Amino acid sequence: MTARTQVLDPEVGKAMSALSAAAKKGLGDLGLAELVQIRASQLNHCAFCLDMHLELARKHGMSEQQLDLLNAWEEAEDLYSERERAALALTEAVTVLTDGFVPDDVYERAARHFDDAQLAHLISLITVVNGWNRLMVSRRIPPGGHTW
Repeated sequence: MTARTQVLDPEVGKAMSALSAAAKKGLGDLGLAELVQIRASQLNHCAFCLDMHLELARKHGMSEQQLDLLNAWEEAEDLYSERERAALALTEAVTVLTDGFVPDDVYERAARHFDDAQLAHLISLITVVNGWNRLMVSRRIPPGGHTW
């Protein structure tokens, strides 16, 4: 296997971290923020981000059952509120972009549970975690080693 760079420009890291922090703060729900970041990281196969956000989700009170079944959240209806389910559906739509856009019904579902500012922060959070996932996966950064 070709050696990959482990370098991340410090200014890029600071900017990405600032965007993440602003999006989480504006969303106002740290547990939900972690669920969203875990789900995007599952879809993107980012072990580094999964490891980090699973640890943070536990610190923010997410149950082990919610974390264990997140990959099958649509079938585990009773474990997630309608608000969480709307955020997870939006996360999948933004992360995968199968049709090249977020379907109207997915966006409208999220808009019923989040005001305009919260929705903007949620979309920003989904976007930035996808960026982090791509930064880590492209360089094959292994889990662990994250610091707060």
